[in-house]
Amino acid sequence: MSELQKIVVGIRSSNLSKSQTNLLIQEVLKQDPNLHKDVFNIKTIKTTGDVHNTHRLDQIGGKGLFIKEIEEQIISGKIDIGVHSMKDVPAQDVYPDLDIICWMQRHKPNDALISNSGKSFMDLPAGSVIGTSSIRRRSQVLNLRKDLSIKLLRGNVDTRIQKLRNNEYDAVILSLAGLSRLNLDHLVTEVLEHNLFLPAACQGAVGVQALKSSKVKKILAPINDLQTQTECMAERRVLKNINANCNSPVSIYANINKNNITIQFEIFDHHGNKILKKSKEDLKENCVKLCDELSEEIINTVGQTKINELDNLKSDFDYTPS
Repeated sequence: MSELQKIVVGIRSSNLSKSQTNLLIQEVLKQDPNLHKDVFNIKTIKTTGDVHNTHRLDQIGGKGLFIKEIEEQIISGKIDIGVHSMKDVPAQDVYPDLDIICWMQRHKPNDALISNSGKSFMDLPAGSVIGTSSIRRRSQVLNLRKDLSIKLLRGNVDTRIQKLRNNEYDAVILSLAGLSRLNLDHLVTEVLEHNLFLPAACQGAVGVQALKSSKVKKILAPINDLQTQTECMAERRVLKNINANCNSPVSIYANINKNNITIQFEIFDHHGNKILKKSKEDLKENCVKLCDELSEEIINTVGQTKINELDNLKSDFDYTPS
């Protein structure tokens, strides 16, 4: 550790970012008893996504706005690493000198419903107001229930739950992993299964970003989860190949079971109509080939022009049944 007296960690100021970073540090310290927690100097950074917390993300630049300032500080040398919820990291790299140098073990990637009434998603009364900020979740809700109202919901997890409790919404959909890492699992009314709500790419995964040349990679290597890395990189590769982003109504989930990897994919239009549902499986050693074959099939079936058109919702996010 002589060449690395301090590791400056850049994170968002949310409780979830702090919790995820604490979990990371705990795992590193478990693996190396010679390290002390004081080696890690945590620096909170206000990102554009946090500042503009009432705007629609797709209209101001997408989820990459939650990492932009952190990436800039890594590049400039002000911090050594950034800790990210990987579903907020666009598949298209902005800075070629940066890399995800460590993947923490992925938590369950499901979405979760919290409702004031305690009713499950399919049992919510017609006209119930659902809160979300996700274009994907919006399309999935409409696919299943066009009799529900959808209302934009921004802010951190605590803010969203408070708005629900203030009766601004009847129910909200959030990441199960985020709730779990904040010890809020007890609030969950229903874990939404993949057959109804296939998750976003890398949902439930936390990654550490740094310069490719960073010496920190060696320190984090013992906690890197290879299965999470392989699954998430597969999901990101498909999104990159088809030029989809965080604003697209796209779901993708890769899962390794023994020697095989399965990739499930869905794409919707903004009215909730499912355009394509596809699942492919191969040996995990053929992962890259499988991703590229799936990507080609998606483009050939849906069309690149159509995929590009779906990158942004042109109309109002809020939806009221007619």
